This record gives sequence, C-alpha cells and structure tokens, in this order.
Amino acid sequence: MTDQTPAPHLATGRRGEDIAARYLTSTGLVVLARNWRCELGELDLVCADGAGVVVCEVKTRSGAGYGTPAEAVDDAKARRIRALGVRWLRENDIHHCPVRHDIVSVLLRPGAPAEVAHLRGAF
Repeated sequence: MTDQTPAPHLATGRRGEDIAARYLTSTGLVVLARNWRCELGELDLVCADGAGVVVCEVKTRSGAGYGTPAEAVDDAKARRIRALGVRWLRENDIHHCPVRHDIVSVLLRPGAPAEVAHLRGAF
C-alpha cells in the first residue's frame, strides 16, 4: 500500500459516504458539509432540509456478519454526534432552527447493488 492508497476500510467508508450523499441529494436534501472535523471528532454529512438541518452519520459495511451498519451507532457515538452538531451550528452561526439526527446505513455486498437504509430521527 502506498501513501496515496487508502486502507480498505477507509475506501469502503468513503464509497459509502459518496453513495449516502447522492441518496440524500436525490431525496431533496442539500449537502452543506462533508467530513467536517474539529478536535471533538468528525461529522460525516450535514444537510439542509427546508428550514432545518440534518446531521447524518454514515455507516458502511461490506457484510452484515457483525450486525447492520446502523447498529454500530451506540449511545456514546450518538452523544458525540449531537455535541458535534451543536458545535457545527455554532461555528456556522446558525441559530433557532430544527435539527434532526439521521443514520444512513450502506451495505456493500460483493456483486450486488448497494443497499441504503435512511433512518430519520434515529437519535
């Protein structure tokens, strides 16, 4: 592996985020930020849905042997994403708008189309 070749799990995650962004855009959401980072962590996707903001955690797996991708978002991860969402809103000077926290689950099985599940208001 060279410095420019991502590790397989990173490439899988990137592919899942690409699929999730296209899916969300096709449902009418507008992607405002992707892979936004601060010292607290990272938000995968932040979208606009009308007058509201949707913070999306994208989970991608190549199989369901360890459960569905969405099952990887536990309570601690949900708390961290909510805190990151508050931080993103503050840094972007966005106040008094509805915020929803979604999970987009992407299952990439070899030889099959990607399976996308969008869990709106997941946490």
